Amino acid sequence: MQIPPPKHLAAFIRHYIFLENSEKTVRSLRLFTDGSSGLILSGDMSLYSGISGDRMPLSFFYGVLNGYKDFYSRDRFFLIAVVFQPYFLNIILNTSAREISNQIVSVEDVLKNKLQSFQEQLFNKINPLHIINDLNVFFTHFLSERMNTDHQIIAASQQYILQNKGLVSSKDLEKFTGYSERHLERKFEYYMGMSPKKYSNIIRLHSFLRLINRSVDNKNMTLLSYEAGFSDQSHLIREFKNNTGLTPKQYLNTENKMAVNFIEL
Repeated sequence: MQIPPPKHLAAFIRHYIFLENSEKTVRSLRLFTDGSSGLILSGDMSLYSGISGDRMPLSFFYGVLNGYKDFYSRDRFFLIAVVFQPYFLNIILNTSAREISNQIVSVEDVLKNKLQSFQEQLFNKINPLHIINDLNVFFTHFLSERMNTDHQIIAASQQYILQNKGLVSSKDLEKFTGYSERHLERKFEYYMGMSPKKYSNIIRLHSFLRLINRSVDNKNMTLLSYEAGFSDQSHLIREFKNNTGLTPKQYLNTENKMAVNFIEL
C-alpha cells in the first residue's frame, strides 16, 4: 500500500509504504537506489543485513544509496517505510548527506525516543493510515524549526531534474539556478549525498523502469532504452546492473515487487 503525503509535505516526503509479512518464513529482500533517502519504522521486526548478517535496528534511517542493499527477514514483519525526497534526511539529521550515503542510522541513536510512539503503534498493529496521519503531524512540526534558503534551491533543482526525467546537463542546471557547476555540485553533495549527474542518472534509470513496467506488449527493449534517453542498450544494462544488481529482464521476471525499488529476490 503506497500513500502520498499531504500537499504541504510533498516537497519533503515522496510517499509512505506499508508492508506486512504474515508468514514465519525467511525472505530475501533488496532495496535499490531511486535517488531517495528514507525511514523504516517497525514495532517488532527481525531484519538482517544480507552481507554481514547483522541485525538491523528496530527502526532506522537509510542514506541515499549508490547501488543496492540486500536484507533478509526471519519472521513476520509489520512496517512503514517513509520515502524521503533526497535532501530531507539532511534536514532531519543536520549533517552532510554525503557522510550518511549508503549508511544505516538507528533512529534511537539520533532522535532518542521521539519516534517511540509510532513504533508502539506498529507493535500493536494500529491501522497504518492512523499512524501515517500522526507522522504527517510530527513531520510538519519538525519542519517548522529546520528550514533555510539552500533547501529551497536544492528542492527546485531536484524537481527540475524530475520533470525532465533526468535528461538534464550541468549547463541546463547552471542556467536554471544561476549557480556555477562546482557550486551546485558542492550543495548537492552536502544536501543530497550525491552529485547532480549521479542523481540525474538515477532518475533517468527510473524513467526507463516506468516504461518497462507499463509496457504490456513486450515493446522492444532497445526502443524503450532510447525513449528513456540512453545512448545504447549496453550502456543501459551496465547502469541498470550497477544500481539494482539485476539485468532489466531479471528485474521484470521478479514476481514480488513490494515497491518500485524494493523487491523480494
